[in-house]
Amino acid sequence: MKGKTIIKLSVLGVLIVGLIWLNETYLNVTPKAIQKWILSFGIFAPLIYIVLYSIRPFVFFPASVLSLAAGLAFGALYGTIYTIIGATSGAALSFLAASKLGHKVKNKQWDGRAKKIQEQLEQNGFYYVLLLRLIPLFNFDMISYLAGLSKVRFVSFTLATLIGIIPGTFAYNFLGSSLVGGNIAIIIAAVAVFLAVTIVPLLFSKRLREKFGISNPK
Repeated sequence: MKGKTIIKLSVLGVLIVGLIWLNETYLNVTPKAIQKWILSFGIFAPLIYIVLYSIRPFVFFPASVLSLAAGLAFGALYGTIYTIIGATSGAALSFLAASKLGHKVKNKQWDGRAKKIQEQLEQNGFYYVLLLRLIPLFNFDMISYLAGLSKVRFVSFTLATLIGIIPGTFAYNFLGSSLVGGNIAIIIAAVAVFLAVTIVPLLFSKRLREKFGISNPK
């Protein structure tokens, strides 16, 4: 991809970096602040949270912050359930948006990692998406958009996403919920689960990358 495409991607990259800098420098949005805001909606809090998570891919807000906030606000169990619904919905919306609005670039040649990802998505579909959700080798939202531009069935993509995000989602929500009570034992357990979910997949990532022909991110 050259010319205008490179310019568009550069502008997008600058925008993302700018939003992150704005949040860290001036807004300083934290999980605790989001928790209080979400719970202020009372019985509608779960619905508000799910909607927020569903539109998150379009505003580039950090998924980790929302996941931790769900654990703080709803606990490990319900926080995980609401986050899975919201994250899957957001991924599905990203897929559909790319599929509907990205028809102009569907037939263009991709370069580098994007091309390899697209090829594997079209060849392996469900299993490739599941692998990338279990082992976050690439940006979560980028996979959703690339899948939408590829010949991946919507049902396969959505189901693979739903299953693949369960371990990581629970780890984040459990960690968030453990901070509420301040029980050191529970916090240590939550950190242990978080590290296990993060590290264990990486131990098998080399073998899985070789099996599916995925190159290391650079």
